[in-house]
Amino acid sequence: MIKSMTGFGRCEISDGERKFTVEMKGVNHRYLDVNIRMPKKLNYFETAIRNFLKQSVQRGKVDLFITYEDLSEPQVSLRYNEAPAGEYLMYLRQIGEKFSLENDIRVSTLSRYPEVLTMEEQVVDEEELWNGLKKALHGATERFVETRVLEGERLKEDIVSKLDKMLELVEYIEERSQKIVAEYREKLENKVKELLADTQMEEGRIAAEVVIFADKICTDEEIVRLKSHVVHMKETLLSDENGIGRKLDFIAQEMNREANTILSKANDLEISNVGIDLKTEIEKVREQIQNIE
Repeated sequence: MIKSMTGFGRCEISDGERKFTVEMKGVNHRYLDVNIRMPKKLNYFETAIRNFLKQSVQRGKVDLFITYEDLSEPQVSLRYNEAPAGEYLMYLRQIGEKFSLENDIRVSTLSRYPEVLTMEEQVVDEEELWNGLKKALHGATERFVETRVLEGERLKEDIVSKLDKMLELVEYIEERSQKIVAEYREKLENKVKELLADTQMEEGRIAAEVVIFADKICTDEEIVRLKSHVVHMKETLLSDENGIGRKLDFIAQEMNREANTILSKANDLEISNVGIDLKTEIEKVREQIQNIE
């Protein structure tokens, strides 16, 4: 199944006590690059989140935004820290004795000193937290993949239509190449007749010149390989393979190389013009392939 690297997905999960919102957006990239923004409270799950995404996403730059709200009553407790309270009391008495000051220490006064009484949140069940986050991740990832598949189908249709047009151009070049040699022989004979007038022409010499010319402009091998690459790309697009983006990019490079060779050997204006159109179509295909996973 062909997938684009462009996509968007969002999911919101609330179970009455907790609310998770996950938003994903992706663009094309050579590898899988995941950027996660989430509350510090969820940082513990970063590795698990990345492993979860790798099951559904192979390539692309993915930005992941996670928000978390605790809707339950604040689960906090008051803690008395005896050690700092004892040290405060000891040093206050020492100060009073040293400088002959009145010892006016009261319980209410001591309790206000830092770290004597502290508020602590109760430990959150990490498994429950992960289960809620995982549901939101699953929903967002499903929608994200759906948009990628939809965009991928559109890309496939566009690329296949361009490949069909490329085959037509290659077939024209193949037909035209066969006529060029005959036209060259005719031009050569006419030129020799003009120069030599009534003098007898050497058929062997003319045939040798035609053979040299034909060998010089011969693109049979390039045409066969180019056709093979086009067919291979169509088969790959229509297959059920996953992660075909790199493979298609390699095939497109080979197609471009064969087209360059055909164009460099072209000794005919019509073939040159068609060759330029062929290269243009290949470049269009390469641009589209850059967005395939």
